[in-house]
Amino acid sequence: MLLAAGGGRRLGGRPKALLEHRGRPLVEHALRTLRNGGCGPVHVVLGAAAEKVRTRADLSGCMVTVNPQWPEGMGSSLRAGLGALAGTGADAALVLLVDQPGISAQAVARVRSAYRSRASLAAASYDGERGHPVLFGAERWADVAAGAVGDQGARAYLRAHRDAITLVECSDVAEAYDIDTVEDLTHLE
Repeated sequence: MLLAAGGGRRLGGRPKALLEHRGRPLVEHALRTLRNGGCGPVHVVLGAAAEKVRTRADLSGCMVTVNPQWPEGMGSSLRAGLGALAGTGADAALVLLVDQPGISAQAVARVRSAYRSRASLAAASYDGERGHPVLFGAERWADVAAGAVGDQGARAYLRAHRDAITLVECSDVAEAYDIDTVEDLTHLE
């Protein structure tokens, strides 16, 4: 699942999904990363400028959920995405954020390979620090969604379940920076 609803408030209101990276919208780069990492079907949660994203980006083959509460923060998008997955028969959701173009398909594949059961909980690790992507087994979705508020997303849930998380070292295949500020735009190509 790709969370791509942010409005880019610290970027002057430029929706993150539409930032250019390697000549295409950032959302396409992230979707390709998920697919090349072995994920599918791919679900994307849009919010800010959702219609522009649908027009400009190739979202073919994706299930698209539009989160009308996107201004509330990432938590509302995580809830919307997990809600859209409920009832699909999916055993887990691997969550990637659109504003982390340094996350590679190899990192996605490594975290994906940590799946063991519908109770799985795994996250990429960068020099021992938990990061993204994160994998939630389906048995955890309701509790993750219940605690997903504001811009914290699943942070509180992950902190409370620290001992259950399988950390998957990815610092040799990915970089965990975010595109949050104008200065961060230097990471885009």
